[in-house]
Amino acid sequence: MTPIPRFLDGLPLAQAAWCYADEMHRGQSRRFDGAPFMTHPAEVAHLLREVGSPQRLVAAGLLHDTVERTEVTSRDLLQRFGRDVAELVGAVTEDPRLGSYRERKSALRRRATGSGEEAAILFAADKVSKVRQYRAQVAQAGEVQELPRPRRLHHYRQSLRRLERTIPGHPLVVRLEADLAGLGPVRAAATTGAVAG
Repeated sequence: MTPIPRFLDGLPLAQAAWCYADEMHRGQSRRFDGAPFMTHPAEVAHLLREVGSPQRLVAAGLLHDTVERTEVTSRDLLQRFGRDVAELVGAVTEDPRLGSYRERKSALRRRATGSGEEAAILFAADKVSKVRQYRAQVAQAGEVQELPRPRRLHHYRQSLRRLERTIPGHPLVVRLEADLAGLGPVRAAATTGAVAG
């Protein structure tokens, strides 16, 4: 088992969530850099902890990808972690029954931002972490003419628009806006063929 991060000290529910998520995601890695998959849930939980989120929300941050990426079900989370955590994870889980990428992401944005303030905060933390990964991919791409997976960038920008209406001024929304704004010059350089400085 990967050691429990220090930022979870004093949060027994979140520590239990770490152990469970770490076990369920064991052997998985991020596609773009090969880092252990838990790097992402850990970053999401850390962002939530930094802004003073309650323990159930930090726990949900650690568990938020388990239903999408492992054999874990919503019922499993309900039994192990209670209704609050299970519902938060459900609010940010894609519906695989929807056909296209566009439909899935649109439905996800609506559900995540329409399921209460805490679900929106969890969604914002996830998007901050994802945009950081995206920025790293852009940096890796260097002089490549096209942005990696441009439809993802569109999804992140649409997510920001919904979050700005749902939890305006929240520190994670402000951070997401700044991180996405930082992609502007990179996008221009990538599409014009200029070398990003």
